[in-house]
Amino acid sequence: MHYIKVAELAFHYEKQPVLTNISFELNPGDFVMLTGENGAAKTTLLRNVLGLLKPTTGQVSLSPKNRFGEKLTLGYVPQQVASFNVGFPSTVLELVNSGRYQRGKWFRKLNKDDKEQVRLALESVGMWDMRYKKIGELSGGQKQRISIARVFATDPDLFVLDEPTTGMDTKSREEFYKLLKHNSEVHGKGILMVSHDHEELRNYCNKHIELIRQEGLPWRCFSMDSCKELSKPHFSSL
Repeated sequence: MHYIKVAELAFHYEKQPVLTNISFELNPGDFVMLTGENGAAKTTLLRNVLGLLKPTTGQVSLSPKNRFGEKLTLGYVPQQVASFNVGFPSTVLELVNSGRYQRGKWFRKLNKDDKEQVRLALESVGMWDMRYKKIGELSGGQKQRISIARVFATDPDLFVLDEPTTGMDTKSREEFYKLLKHNSEVHGKGILMVSHDHEELRNYCNKHIELIRQEGLPWRCFSMDSCKELSKPHFSSL
């Protein structure tokens, strides 16, 4: 089954072509990185996948069910997560804990598994040691991190992440990548992640989608089945 299937997608802003000939699939257990130069319309592609934009031509489909036949759950982290004002009363831990309540736990305490998922989520973004801090005391980058952790704590079937590691140090990025890889390989999660750190990420993901173009033409899709080949140069067939 496919969690995401994109077939011959093209997208125009008004009459200006931006994306063309985009086709790929993402299955349960896939950890896919999406790369491209600045301005390569990576976020535009994600927004088409999520249904926030409508393709000019072609098709995008998200599976309504996960691999167990239950309703598919999706966690989306955009580039810019809405900020919290200085008077926001919650602590970091309380906010990320609330990600577990979405899974039907409003009327009972979080159990051991819930708490472990929250701990892993906060550690993956380097924020576990700041779990008792008030949200309003955090910097903008730290607020971005805990917003990512909250999405991770919801334990979705499909992650769509738009440059989530911006502002993280090397150690934090590595821990985050390891956790994503574990969830894709062991728990069958699907992951689509925009990143500029493709040299780091190649050791963790199993597929690569690159947006490329020639002068004066829209961005096109070039996909690979294995990240083991990423050390070789690749060019479009334009």
